[in-house]
Amino acid sequence: MNILQMVFWFFVAILVLVTVHEFGHFYVARRCGVKVLRFSIGFGKVLTSWRDKQGTEFALSAIPLGGYVKMLDEREGTVAEDELDRAFNRKSVGKRIAVVLAGPLANLILAVLIFWLLFAVSGERGLAPIIGKVEPGSVAAAANLEPRQEILAVDGVSTPSWQAVQKQLLRRLGESGPLTFTVSYPNSSLRYQSEVELDGWLRGVGDPDPLQGLGVRPYIPELPPIAGEVVAGSPAERAGLQSGDVIVEADGQPISSAQQWIDYVKPRPGTSINLVVERGGERRELAITPERILGEDEPFGRVGMGFAAYEWPEELIRQWSYSPVSGFVAAVDRTWETSAFVLLSVKKLIFGEISTKNLSGAITIAKVAGSEAENGWRSFLRFLAALSVMLGVFNLLPIPVLDGGHLMYYLAELVKGKPVSEKVQVVGYQLGLMMVVGLTVLALYNDIMRL
Repeated sequence: MNILQMVFWFFVAILVLVTVHEFGHFYVARRCGVKVLRFSIGFGKVLTSWRDKQGTEFALSAIPLGGYVKMLDEREGTVAEDELDRAFNRKSVGKRIAVVLAGPLANLILAVLIFWLLFAVSGERGLAPIIGKVEPGSVAAAANLEPRQEILAVDGVSTPSWQAVQKQLLRRLGESGPLTFTVSYPNSSLRYQSEVELDGWLRGVGDPDPLQGLGVRPYIPELPPIAGEVVAGSPAERAGLQSGDVIVEADGQPISSAQQWIDYVKPRPGTSINLVVERGGERRELAITPERILGEDEPFGRVGMGFAAYEWPEELIRQWSYSPVSGFVAAVDRTWETSAFVLLSVKKLIFGEISTKNLSGAITIAKVAGSEAENGWRSFLRFLAALSVMLGVFNLLPIPVLDGGHLMYYLAELVKGKPVSEKVQVVGYQLGLMMVVGLTVLALYNDIMRL
């Protein structure tokens, strides 16, 4: 995936999400009788625009990282006498609340529709959460988890796939207290429960891997050591390794599986490895030196190659199908669940239970957008739905300059019976702007450090 593709898919995602968000504000504003002056995708200089019959200017602007809906408002300029009834500030507080809520709700509705489409077309598919290895002295070992067990539930919540296990573990980041597992053994209908006490689990760790932090490796059938994608500029490419090469030996030691090759490379950063590969029926000798990657505890080796596509055994695949009705219910549940997780993550950031290193900005979003697009339209739509939920929920946070900040002022007005003073609002907007800019800069810094 090159940079141009990443940028393209990033802007596709932003264009869709911003358009939907601003359309929510636009549509409800018009329904409430507010005159909309401009509907802009992007900020800054207007590149092109057109007007509809009601005089609204629809614009594409130079900086495509957001958008806005500009409404008739006495606070922003003189309003003609005959149009006062169409000014936003003259509308009832209930209508103003509806206009503000409409943007985030439009993003949440979009997420429901995307999830519904995905569930209706292809259902869900995931890998059975069967344990392959338990690290000695780990949290999993303390919970008495064992290889070949299947994790049926975490904290009482069903986990039919590794994605579901990851999701439940992510909810416990930075927490203390009991973590419970329900497991079963192969070819057995019996269920067993085990428990371990957490103490600030993975608190302060940047980009935590819940499964690694738990100390388990998923069970993976032995993958043949056949090279797939070779990363440009990587040690694998420099050594002459090509897609389709079968790794036969490393320093004279036979290699029979992909995992065996990974385990051989990881403890050898910066150390030359004499490699024998089979290509087109012939054996070739190569020399490869794994690059040094800084891990949480110690450096490890990486050569920059993937493995050829592999068909998983059917018994390790979990598949769910939905009717149109059950698919819609599941889509609403998924959107609600994702929203709750975003709010939980915000709360943990505020209280220091998870590290601010986990904040991501435009660069990371672009990388993920490009990667998901490369994996197919279903993966990209799943990413788009999750990002839409995040955008909707984030905009509802009670931070002045965000929709949630406006909502906070209007709710205060509803309780007090009169608007919050202009002075208080201006100070709030300044503080809110500083906060948002600060978070944006921090997220960008994290992105750069990840590069």
